[in-house]
Amino acid sequence: MRLLYLLAVYLSAPIISVVFLWRGLRDRGYREHLRERWGFGARVAPQGVWLHAVSVGEVQACAPLVGALRRSHPQLPLTVTTFTPTGAARARALFGDVAEVRYVPFDLPGAVRRFLRRVEPRLAVIFETELWPNLYRECRRRRVPLVLASARISARSLGRYRRLGALFTDAVSSAAIVAAQGEGDAARFKALGAAAASTHVTGNLKFDFELPAGLAERGRRLRGVYAGQRPLWVAGSTHEGEEAAVLEAQRLVRGRHPRALVVIAPRHPPRFGAVADALTTAGVAFVRRSDGEDAAGAAEAEVLLLDSLGELLEFYAAADVAFVGGSLVPVGGHNLLEPAALGVPVLTGPNNFNGAEVARLLTARGAALLVESGAELGARVSTLLEDPGERERIGALGRDCVAASRGALARLLELIEPLL
Repeated sequence: MRLLYLLAVYLSAPIISVVFLWRGLRDRGYREHLRERWGFGARVAPQGVWLHAVSVGEVQACAPLVGALRRSHPQLPLTVTTFTPTGAARARALFGDVAEVRYVPFDLPGAVRRFLRRVEPRLAVIFETELWPNLYRECRRRRVPLVLASARISARSLGRYRRLGALFTDAVSSAAIVAAQGEGDAARFKALGAAAASTHVTGNLKFDFELPAGLAERGRRLRGVYAGQRPLWVAGSTHEGEEAAVLEAQRLVRGRHPRALVVIAPRHPPRFGAVADALTTAGVAFVRRSDGEDAAGAAEAEVLLLDSLGELLEFYAAADVAFVGGSLVPVGGHNLLEPAALGVPVLTGPNNFNGAEVARLLTARGAALLVESGAELGARVSTLLEDPGERERIGALGRDCVAASRGALARLLELIEPLL
């Protein structure tokens, strides 16, 4: 099985590189730093902590640990790796002054060795569900303790991994610590090969994030610029197929709230232009955030296209209601906790398998409401816009739920401190 896996990654890595170069014609993030994906790049200060967070969601989960390590070990070098350009951009925005940010190498033996020679970590922390056999094998060979932080694995993924035999069993057994999000995750990691003595339930690090200082004030300012006294709702992190549902919802909302404005924030920057074209084709009056705050037509627009990076949280802070995308299509959903922590009523579709426990918790507490279609989304938004008391009630449930679920960071630090 290992030989088959090696053959697969040797064949796929060049193809993925070509795909990245092609996608780089539209998004230069895919072609920049391509050498890092093969393990090349400048050396960093050795004997630090290497943290891997595959994309934006995991980078956000990584942030509390980076902050805690910086406070408790200010001289400790930190390196953060991601796989996606959006993840790298978010990591640079969050950690650019405290950590080296680069791309994780392809899971090729040579690329992994080159990467580890350049970083020389004393500890590796991998977030959530990243299982790379060659990377884990090389960490074990170099005696680099490996921690799986905020680790999660679905029953479906467990079945796939177990069908691959010892390949992933060996990888998981390499971990010095498995800090699982929940009891079910811990049981599944042990079934895959993690040692019972090194497997702990610490909770989900995403609950331990801190809202930036001044966020509420910046949200109020943005609302004043674009909406004033108009009802404002946000559709965040949308994917292909969801913008059509949001527009259907907005037509229903405008039928009951003629001045309502929706902010549409596509998840991936390469889609900004395509969404703008779709809005134009649909005859929707819209403005782009990139056009500036004095854009012509902003007062009459029914859609604000958020075609910028790093501002979604501020628009959540400005909103009356938030819909979180990746959930009406089978993508797996995105971060429900940010709008919940802000006290904004949260709406989500049924596809939340990337954060199933968070979605179950919020919906069970009444802090998030499920919608199945654009029509249902429009009805929910309209009803909430008509009832400030209900918005406040649901928002308070969200804030309380997030606050009560914190603590994963302290439990994780207690486990990894002896390894530092």
